[in-house]
Amino acid sequence: MPDHTTPAPATPPAAEGAPDAPTSRRYVENKPPRGLYVRVFIYVVATHALLAFMSVLVLVAKSRP
Repeated sequence: MPDHTTPAPATPPAAEGAPDAPTSRRYVENKPPRGLYVRVFIYVVATHALLAFMSVLVLVAKSRP
């Protein structure tokens, strides 16, 4: 028995006579999930809000004698 064996294929072989799915109908994940855009938007808005708040704090601190 060899030390390195190849794993079995993940998909079973197609049954005889069963037509293969056409390429146009096969599901392909080519877009990121919608939740990713929401998380990036929240991150960008939160970062800008934090920077604006810190800028206001700097301006208030500089205006004090």
